[in-house]
Amino acid sequence: MKKLKFYAIGFIPGLLLVFFILNKKGASCSGYLPNSRVIAESLSKEFKYSEEAKSAMAAYKIDEKFIKDSIITKGKVDFDRSHAQKKPCPSYLLTYPEKNPSYEITYEKCEETVMVNGLKKLK
Repeated sequence: MKKLKFYAIGFIPGLLLVFFILNKKGASCSGYLPNSRVIAESLSKEFKYSEEAKSAMAAYKIDEKFIKDSIITKGKVDFDRSHAQKKPCPSYLLTYPEKNPSYEITYEKCEETVMVNGLKKLK
């Protein structure tokens, strides 16, 4: 019991110290989650748009900047409806925003490019 007490006396202040140091630097662990990794990897590639996606973008008056900066960056990948193990290009279904989604986008993430196949307005 005495060893546990000494352990706690050192561990708890150390944990708090690390928490405050990392918090000041803006570090977070969210980049390691599958959703964040898929989005970050997608944004690092060149985007191409199918004719269906281009016509939906024109109909909803959405430009490429809004798709990259809002829909994909702040969206949530629906892994249940995605085909993440598909070879050679996994396909993903992403909803935006996370709560009460109003857009749904489908895209394939290949080696060099991301092909946006569809865009649907839910509301």
